[in-house]
Amino acid sequence: MKNVLIILFVLFFKMDSIAQYTKLESKNLIANQVSMSFEKINGIKVLKVVKDSSLKKVDEATFVRIKNVDFQEGTIEVKVLSRLLKTASPSDRGFIGVAYHINADNSKFYCIYIRPTNGRADDQVRRNHSIQYFSYPDFKFNRLRKEKPEMYESYADMGLNEWIKIKIVVKGTQFKLFINDNKQPSLIVNESLGNNSTGWSIRTFC
Repeated sequence: MKNVLIILFVLFFKMDSIAQYTKLESKNLIANQVSMSFEKINGIKVLKVVKDSSLKKVDEATFVRIKNVDFQEGTIEVKVLSRLLKTASPSDRGFIGVAYHINADNSKFYCIYIRPTNGRADDQVRRNHSIQYFSYPDFKFNRLRKEKPEMYESYADMGLNEWIKIKIVVKGTQFKLFINDNKQPSLIVNESLGNNSTGWSIRTFC
């Protein structure tokens, strides 16, 4: 299972009262179990990220990590675009998201991701699984869905081949996820699972 995920070249993150923009360049990025390259879409330089096809497990540490970012709480904003490869299977959903509070060896982190093909599916159950939160390594989606159904998943309107704005507001152990320019969050997690560190990344997997 594989899919292509493309991320807009400018990211915004706000730590406490300090706002910063980060331009994605090779010198400040580290690929972890993914391949990355730069392309242009309609004249805009973007980062293309593809999951390592040899990795079959789900909810793994598959991301491009941004160097020298000590993010603890504040706001992260990123625009993403998901495209399935021609070799994608019917179960691929175009998964793409943001991992944050990553420790030094990538063995712990929090992640919020979206499943763009679920956003406009005719099946309501699939729609309800458009957004997912998990905490690596102990609280992956399958455990959370079994033990706490509906608590860490939600619906939002979205689709493949279109730019989607992801905004995550982190305050203490709580985070809120906003999709596009919606004023109300699509998902709220009041107590983050696990005990993770700092930092953040662009995440891709399927």
